[in-house]
Amino acid sequence: MPSTRFLGSLSTPRVDITIDTGNLFFNQALEGFLKIGSVAATRSIAEDSFKAINGGKLSKHCLERSLKKMCKEGAYWGSVAGVYVGMEYGVGRIRGTWDWVCSPRYKECHDRRCPNRSSCLCGDQQ
Repeated sequence: MPSTRFLGSLSTPRVDITIDTGNLFFNQALEGFLKIGSVAATRSIAEDSFKAINGGKLSKHCLERSLKKMCKEGAYWGSVAGVYVGMEYGVGRIRGTWDWVCSPRYKECHDRRCPNRSSCLCGDQQ
């Protein structure tokens, strides 16, 4: 009996932006702003395009409104992302570590030098 097989992979497009402002904090915050802002702007323009196509009307006013909404959404979500990334970077600098997974348990486990490696919480099983 004939059979068909489908092989493929699904991967997200990756956009890496390198910005050097001379300050690591500003680099991280600006990168977050640009990445998430561009996603929000793209989402906004896609929604408005869908509405214009389904509504059947496309006017200069509609295009101006779409452009204004795209800029607002991009600036809003970009700002939120920039603040979040900046806060995450700042907290990581203050704490001296970049992990967020069970950090008190991780410290406790390392302070005891993981006597029971089979139930180690920090993942340093040998």
